[in-house]
Amino acid sequence: MPRQQVEEPFKINQKILAREVRLVGDNVEQGVYPTDQARKMAQDQNLDLVEISPTATPPVCRVIDYSKFKYEQKKKTRELKAKQTKVVLKEIRFGPNTDEHDFAFKVKHAQEFLREGAKIKSYVHFVGRSIVFKERGEILLLKFAQALEDLAKVEQLPKLEGKRMFLYLAPKAAAVAKPANKPAAPDAKAEKKAAKPAEAKEKTSEEAPATTDAAADNE
Repeated sequence: MPRQQVEEPFKINQKILAREVRLVGDNVEQGVYPTDQARKMAQDQNLDLVEISPTATPPVCRVIDYSKFKYEQKKKTRELKAKQTKVVLKEIRFGPNTDEHDFAFKVKHAQEFLREGAKIKSYVHFVGRSIVFKERGEILLLKFAQALEDLAKVEQLPKLEGKRMFLYLAPKAAAVAKPANKPAAPDAKAEKKAAKPAEAKEKTSEEAPATTDAAADNE
């Protein structure tokens, strides 16, 4: 089965079908030219005629190295994608009667998520008649936000939606953990210098008893 060819994003050289084109760029005299003449101008410089604005009248073209042009376009696309950070949203669920131990456990998990740069969507789920305790749920969520105030900022205060009351938190910039620096390799010279004082100290400790013996003989 023949391999499917990838369609080029731009028309180049013989694929440009317009009768005339407008040339722009640094390596040509800008203006409107018959397409055949524009192609020859590109060939004379061992470059390509590339249609960069097909909807203009006439179409706008550049005389450039198409391979290099495509590489630069891909590089810009990669850089834009790298700058678009993916937002991770972690959910933490409470009941209206969450005890202190469970509360502390959830706070600990939330701290880890925030340090990793994730947002927190915490909520109290009311089952059956527990909806009458919605004030208790609000107090619980505000307590949760207060416990995390060093790491998080509130994006949305507690809000009841159906049988759930939601609180949204986002990490503070200073709270997001940075990758640990790789420890520097030990300096051989420094190790050698450090070893010498140790040897001298050891020698002194060996000589000390001899001085004590001599003092004993004189007595």
